Amino acid sequence: MHLAVLSALLFFGATTAGAGLFDDEEARKAILDLRQRIDNVRVESEQAAMRSSEDGSALRRSLLELQNQIETLRSEMANLRGLNEQLSRDVADVQRRQKDSAQGVDDRLRQFEPTKVAVDGREFMADPAEKRDYEAALAIFRKGDFPAAQTSFLDFLKRYVQSGYKPSALFWLANAQYATRDYKEAMTNFRTLISRTPEHLRAPEAVLSIANCQIELKDARGARKTLDDLIKAYPQSEAAVAAKERLARLK
Repeated sequence: MHLAVLSALLFFGATTAGAGLFDDEEARKAILDLRQRIDNVRVESEQAAMRSSEDGSALRRSLLELQNQIETLRSEMANLRGLNEQLSRDVADVQRRQKDSAQGVDDRLRQFEPTKVAVDGREFMADPAEKRDYEAALAIFRKGDFPAAQTSFLDFLKRYVQSGYKPSALFWLANAQYATRDYKEAMTNFRTLISRTPEHLRAPEAVLSIANCQIELKDARGARKTLDDLIKAYPQSEAAVAAKERLARLK
């Protein structure tokens, strides 16, 4: 636009000068005025160019600042994603440790919780320690260390008075006493087993063992009566078959 104005002024000046419409003074004034206008146009053009350059620089600075802000936001978002992922891993790790800890507590508690056991045809609930002590005493008996087995079963019966293992413990205690020739104590414990749990799987064997103790003590009459009682009380048992054979030898 400024260039168009400048061209028009030059054209107008040339036209007026060539036509000779003004005298020298007027021509001089016209030329000065024209030059002033040209200078004004040049100044305005330069100022417009400067403003345009400044506007461009400002725009570039704004774009650069915006780009920097975008990069900053991207960096912060990346950091946040990384932090979120780390927090997720931390939470998962905490949850896993809590689960493992809870499982460990459950496992430790189960070590003290009663469990169902089956011994000599009977099922009952027993503490882990109770089960362990009974099996330890029985293992000593099976090794043939009968004095130590007596001690272990006696301790067991004192410690676990209401134990479901009690009839079986009495049976093995009496057998250990029989093995060490303590026949009277053996008979006492066999009879305790029979009187308290006559239906016990080991009861027929206990009666037969009493007869054996009587035989060892030279009480043949008592042995015969015990064997007769065994045959009557437990006629279908293997112990009754053995009792018949021993009765035949005693007569």
